[in-house]
Amino acid sequence: MKLLDEIIEYNQQFIEAKKYEEFTTTKFPEKKAVVLSCMDTRLVELLPRAMNMKNGDIKIVKSAGALVSHPFGSIMRSILVAVYELNAEEVYVIGHHDCGMSKIDSQTLLDKAIERGIPEKRIEVLEYSGIDFKQWLKSFGSVEESVKDSVAVVRNHPLLPADVPVHGLVIDPGTGKLDVVDNGYHTN
Repeated sequence: MKLLDEIIEYNQQFIEAKKYEEFTTTKFPEKKAVVLSCMDTRLVELLPRAMNMKNGDIKIVKSAGALVSHPFGSIMRSILVAVYELNAEEVYVIGHHDCGMSKIDSQTLLDKAIERGIPEKRIEVLEYSGIDFKQWLKSFGSVEESVKDSVAVVRNHPLLPADVPVHGLVIDPGTGKLDVVDNGYHTN
C-alpha cells in the first residue's frame, strides 16, 4: 500500500471515531505567539512539549534551518499574518543542534537535482536569470549565529511593530533543552 492510501484509510477511521474532537481549538493562538522552527522530524512533537505548548497555543511556521532567507518571502509573510491577523504578540525563532542545513552544499544539492532528472540547462537558465544558488541554498556554521541572523531579519522588518519581541532560541533535539541566544524582551 502506498503512503497516500495509508493516510486516507487511517483518516477515515480517525473521522469515524471522532478523534479530532480532542484537537478542537480556534485559529487564534491562546498564548499569542508565533514560532519559526526547523522542519526537522525530531522537533514535530518535541518542540511544543519542551515549550509546554499544546494544540491551539501557538502558531508554528517551519523552514529548513529555521531560516528567514528573504525579508519579503513566505516565511516573513507568515509571521506578519500571525501578528496582524491572528493576534500573535511575540515571535520565537528556534534553531536546533545537529541541523542538516549546517551541512548543505549548494553544488552537491544541484548535482543531486541533475541526478534526479533536472536538466543542467534549466539550472543555467535560472542562474542567468539572477538566481544565486550559493546564497539561496547557503548553509551555516553556527546554529546560534544563524538564529541571531534570522531574529535580526524579523526584528528589523519594516512591517513588524516595534512592540513585538522577537526571541532566538536553540533546542537540543535529543533532550529538548532550550537555550536562549537572543532575549527579545531586552531589546524592546
